[in-house]
Amino acid sequence: MSKIGQKALDQLALLPDEPNNQRQELELSSALGAVLIAVKGNAAPETGQAYARARELWELLGSPSEFLQLPYGLSLLHAARGELDLALRLDQDLLRLSRERNDSGGLVLGHLSSGRNLFFSGRVASSRSHLQEALALHDPISHRSLVQQATIDPHVNAQAYLGIVFFCLGYPGQALECSNAAVADARRLAHPPTLAASMALGTLPLSLVGNTAALGEWADQLVAVATEHGFPFFRAQGTIYRGWVMVKNRSVTEGISLLRSGLAAFRATGAAAWLPYYISLLASACDIAGQVHEAVTLFDEASQTAARTGERWLEAELSRHKGRLLLQQGHAEAAEELYCKALRIAREQEAKVWELRASASLARLRCDQGRGAEARDLLASIYGWFTEGFDTPDLRGAKALLDELA
Repeated sequence: MSKIGQKALDQLALLPDEPNNQRQELELSSALGAVLIAVKGNAAPETGQAYARARELWELLGSPSEFLQLPYGLSLLHAARGELDLALRLDQDLLRLSRERNDSGGLVLGHLSSGRNLFFSGRVASSRSHLQEALALHDPISHRSLVQQATIDPHVNAQAYLGIVFFCLGYPGQALECSNAAVADARRLAHPPTLAASMALGTLPLSLVGNTAALGEWADQLVAVATEHGFPFFRAQGTIYRGWVMVKNRSVTEGISLLRSGLAAFRATGAAAWLPYYISLLASACDIAGQVHEAVTLFDEASQTAARTGERWLEAELSRHKGRLLLQQGHAEAAEELYCKALRIAREQEAKVWELRASASLARLRCDQGRGAEARDLLASIYGWFTEGFDTPDLRGAKALLDELA
């Protein structure tokens, strides 16, 4: 498909630069960009070239409404490259233009894209509002064409991102419900890019919750789908999760090797989004292997990548992990500073799961310092907020520590 589209564009380039020919080139460039997202990756140079030419033509022709998927595709491209400020500006333009033209399909894409990019930037509560608005506005009949225009079904995509957002906000049960629903809907659609995307996003809550068995099954299925259909971006993600599952199942050396190869393949697609999390998985694996110095270096790399791209959703966890490693090395004061930083960031983002983890780490440290009452009050406050997920490792661990402090 991508070769045929490029050949057609080459032929069009030989024709006079007239509005009819420009419109045909716009249609082909837009369609080619959507195909290249799946077969090359969101951040690939070929994808960028196709969308850059399509945007040039779109603006030249007066920004016709039937091509509102273009700013959506461009936002996806820039977000994948770690250019979140530019992506969010494109989202605002798309929402404004869609409202002015009363275009419901453009609004669905605008809210979906805003929700995705606000999540990356750490504005988790705002992200939820946009994703829920995209789901509320989406109509499977009138918006059927959006699947092809946006590469991935927007309803499924919004559900999958909402699963991750719900986890961060402190609703692990709803997170898994959304992830499972997204994959189930994708299977019914029988649309390979949508299925691969839903599984890639769905594996994230599983890895964060700590459900290693389910994570292993989904990672294997993701690699199979991505390999069958030639999706290198999704295959690299599946490989990373496979490596992490091996580490958690005590095949640490083999798991680290797979993590490294998956990470290298992911970088090769040009993607920067999700890199802080994938680097942190390798860092955690190195810590498990007793390679503490490399783990610290990798967590620093993850933090620097997040600072460069503006991907802040994991910022609290990165600080907490580094604090934990410094504490292992006997640097209690530095560890406490990083735990407090993690707690402050989590509260700013309203990310209750990260707040729970930071509180538990800080409570354990203060308990060891003989500040048991202070530790208990800190942890009890956030633990009492939760209404679900009491069977998850995070809440079981917090409850065990509270019982110990009591």
